[in-house]
Amino acid sequence: MRYIQEFVAAHQDELLQLIHELAVIPAPSHHEEARAAFCLEWLHKNGLQNAYIDQVNNVICTVGDPSKPCVLLMAHTDIVFDADTPLQVTEEDGKLYCPGIGDDTAHVAMLLLCAKYAAANPPKELCLLFCANSCEEGQGNLAGCRALMERYGKSLREVISFDSYLETINDTAVGSSRYRIAVDTEGGHSFRHFGNANAIAVIAEIICALQKIQIPKEDITTFNFGRIEGGTTVNSIAQHSEVLYEFRSNNAENLAYMKAELAKVLASFEKHYRITVTPIGERPCAVGVDPAAQQALIVRAESAFEGLPTPRRYPASTDCNLPLSMGIPAICIGLFSGGGAHSTEEYIVKDTLPIGLSVAIRLVDSYL
Repeated sequence: MRYIQEFVAAHQDELLQLIHELAVIPAPSHHEEARAAFCLEWLHKNGLQNAYIDQVNNVICTVGDPSKPCVLLMAHTDIVFDADTPLQVTEEDGKLYCPGIGDDTAHVAMLLLCAKYAAANPPKELCLLFCANSCEEGQGNLAGCRALMERYGKSLREVISFDSYLETINDTAVGSSRYRIAVDTEGGHSFRHFGNANAIAVIAEIICALQKIQIPKEDITTFNFGRIEGGTTVNSIAQHSEVLYEFRSNNAENLAYMKAELAKVLASFEKHYRITVTPIGERPCAVGVDPAAQQALIVRAESAFEGLPTPRRYPASTDCNLPLSMGIPAICIGLFSGGGAHSTEEYIVKDTLPIGLSVAIRLVDSYL
């Protein structure tokens, strides 16, 4: 324990420097190359020479015997903001502000330091797999984690993702399905061709029909219309319109039900209009996870919060959805306090960073 405290104290300034440097590197989903390159260079400089970048911009390194069962620790490099969003770290009233600084930049910095800590005392009975992964956000559709599961899934004992806030443990997967629903019609002039089908009006009818779907009462199921587009001018009958639609649930049967209901609604419109449905994201629910093994992982994580309030447990949609869907125990934990996630006013509370780093290092140390 004393060595952990000494390590955290010795690396507080380095943690802040890493956060400042990483936060200003643009990293939209599918375009994390610059952050990946930064992480790879840092790992190499700190003795983790086996670190590499895979085909989807995951930065991966192993500590321990790769032939033994693996524990994957991960934090995602992508942020929800596009490359044109100004990224500048500012400090005010003990808070560090920057778009994406909490989700998930600060966790990436902590993950790097965790790898450095583990490398100084490698485990003998297992392999720790550290990954600064890509494509967790939005339409990234968990591409980074999918690649990890394809390569390492069979050897993984459990998975821990650094995400969210210090007060939480996400131990249940919220699955989701996301679609782009588009309508194309003949359109025309608003006066001369009045009566022709209007794509915007049809999309509106589809939205109203989807809202009338009876949500299952078991567990939690939600839906949302995230963006609607279409039309050209005020005096043109819209030829094209589309909406982004998603539904979520922590119950796989409920997701299947919502998918079937969506198909019914669209079938009633396809008789009269040209409808195009494009899946843009799929996150599965947990399937076949051993409850005892999952509980053991939760207890291990809670033990790392020694001296702190026990984190609240609640379902969420994270990288952990994929391992949980494969029957692999997995949890997501947060390592600092903050707020404003997915907004340009996002912030982290500076004084909680050493606390979170201590939690992370204690968790890693429990495997050594």
